[in-house]
Amino acid sequence: MLLLVACRDEQAGPRPRTQKMPTVEQLQPRTLDTVPGDLTFRSGATFAGGAIVYLGSRVTPAQATPGQQVTLSHYFQAARQVPPGYGFFVHIIDPSTGQMLINADHEFQNGLAPLGTWPVGKIIEDTHAIQLPQAAARVVLGFWRDDQRLPVDDPRAQDGQNRMIGPELGGKAPELPEYKAPRAQKPPVIDGVLDDEAWKSAPVAVLQGSFDGRPVVLRTEARLTYDDANLYVSFDAEDPDIWGTLLKRDEPIYEQEVVEIFLDANANGRTYNELQVSPHNVIFDAYFPARRQGMDTGWDSGMKTAVKVKGTIDDPSDRDERWTVELQIPFARLAEVPNVPPKKGDRWRFNLYRLEHLGRTNVEGQSFSPVFVGDFHALPRFGWLTFD
Repeated sequence: MLLLVACRDEQAGPRPRTQKMPTVEQLQPRTLDTVPGDLTFRSGATFAGGAIVYLGSRVTPAQATPGQQVTLSHYFQAARQVPPGYGFFVHIIDPSTGQMLINADHEFQNGLAPLGTWPVGKIIEDTHAIQLPQAAARVVLGFWRDDQRLPVDDPRAQDGQNRMIGPELGGKAPELPEYKAPRAQKPPVIDGVLDDEAWKSAPVAVLQGSFDGRPVVLRTEARLTYDDANLYVSFDAEDPDIWGTLLKRDEPIYEQEVVEIFLDANANGRTYNELQVSPHNVIFDAYFPARRQGMDTGWDSGMKTAVKVKGTIDDPSDRDERWTVELQIPFARLAEVPNVPPKKGDRWRFNLYRLEHLGRTNVEGQSFSPVFVGDFHALPRFGWLTFD
């Protein structure tokens, strides 16, 4: 499973070239005289001042289910001599955010038809296979050299990053889940022990695989409740080996074992807060004015946290059982809260996460609302938090 989390960069760029490049004598581009009549996406947009025409693509089978392998065939034509030295890229992206779901970069025709070898006037076909993502996606493609992309002539035919718009893939993403947080009659005591009446009255949210919603190896239960001043969050994380080496506030604890809550209080899909706690009760809190932009770790959430470990932390020689966490988050410190305290029926966007390093090597990402991309900052996939 691909997982890029918290404040790490998204996947980007071409894959490393591992295959041996053919010699000039071996370069024999496969060409067609006419465009196939069964294209599932037709374009006609051009690159580099009309030098290259993107005719369109064919997706086979045209109607496929998430997780199914499909074949993508892309068709181009050189209207005149095309510039050499550019590689071919294909990105499968989330259509709502532009975030990359799959990097399908490869050598055009497996290296037989680099850009400078295309015969003028002939149709050039490239074919490759991908596995459909779990949610709706779109193909964008083009040509790159170093840190530049070959320009797309018509701004309407590209995504603003010189990635030519190609066919849509897959179906509608699953509906966003909702959590209804009850008002606490008496706030929980923040001691890491989940025996308060407030937690017994709150519904359980069981976290799923963050990338695709699949069942996870280690169970994590979360609950939320609130009063006039604070939002309260608890996590109960099953864990046979509880550990962590980062012991200072706002260190990148998201690179180790951690539980997290992201809060977009005004549900605008832009400003949000990220709050994390490690098994050592180290916290990370940050404010973002926009998705992954302007991260401010100088912002102080004012939250109070406590952790209870059932086991021996940082000792891999024995088998631990679990760690439990409580967070008390002041409403007044969060970004752009519409009402303090929230009114009954107010709806925020939020997500809950856990990172577990199985065997300290294999990272398992968990979430309340699966994001279907390798990025916990996928704001359009945040679920709903309703104040009941």
